[in-house]
Amino acid sequence: MSWYRYPKPQRRRPANGIKAQTQRGQFGKTWWASRWIAALERLVDSARLARGKSYARGGQVLNLDIQPGRVEARVQGSRPSPYKVRIEIQPLSEGDWERVADAMAEQALFAAKLLAGEMPPNIEEAFAAAKVSLFPASRKDLTTDCSCPDWANPCKHIAAVYYLLGEQFDADPFLLFRLRGKGKDELMAMLRARRAAAEPAPEPAAEEEASAPAPDEAVLPLEECLDRFWSAADSLADFPLHLEAPAVDALPVKRLGAPGFWRNSKVDFLDLFARAYRQASQASIS
Repeated sequence: MSWYRYPKPQRRRPANGIKAQTQRGQFGKTWWASRWIAALERLVDSARLARGKSYARGGQVLNLDIQPGRVEARVQGSRPSPYKVRIEIQPLSEGDWERVADAMAEQALFAAKLLAGEMPPNIEEAFAAAKVSLFPASRKDLTTDCSCPDWANPCKHIAAVYYLLGEQFDADPFLLFRLRGKGKDELMAMLRARRAAAEPAPEPAAEEEASAPAPDEAVLPLEECLDRFWSAADSLADFPLHLEAPAVDALPVKRLGAPGFWRNSKVDFLDLFARAYRQASQASIS
């Protein structure tokens, strides 16, 4: 008796999928993305992780929609219709976020680094103070679902979406906060309000002095002061000047991002100009 072996179905290759930038090696360039990936790797067996990486690198994920508490995506498999993937993580409550913001506001560097697109390395302390976690800590923290016929959950399609999420968090850490319930504008408004409330109110005398109009100063014609045009005023003779490296490296470049005219795909604009800013800072204080 001979047995007919059906050929294994091959996955379809979409032309417009989201290909992972990480084509080799470990996903997650930043520590916060690595922590996100590590949470997945504790929950899924290695064989499915390998297939999920292959799907992420091959562009099988067609879209990613990140909303507070959930991520929805479509993943192309072997069937004509893409599978629907949903990943849910419980958003933090308003009370939890208030406590987290209180802890963040105690360190001005948190807001500065976040505005520069960086996640402060000790930011998890702010969440620990509120007795919550920024990252999934156990299987019960995540609810995942896929419309594919695979009985396992998480399946390779869910794993592919999870890996691409890590790359999205690499580029924008605020997406991780959004998934936990707070967008960038909301979080920064909470931090600014707390910093403003902590600043001392100005003295009344100082307010009156500031509101008084400045006396008019006589302006000499240029030809009458050419001999001392490049000389500093007497009031600047003992002006204190102290140079030091900024707390957040290359903040203007990271805050503004790459300009629209940059077309060199072989050279990363942010990396190039961040190094230029770093060298300028070192030269000015040396």
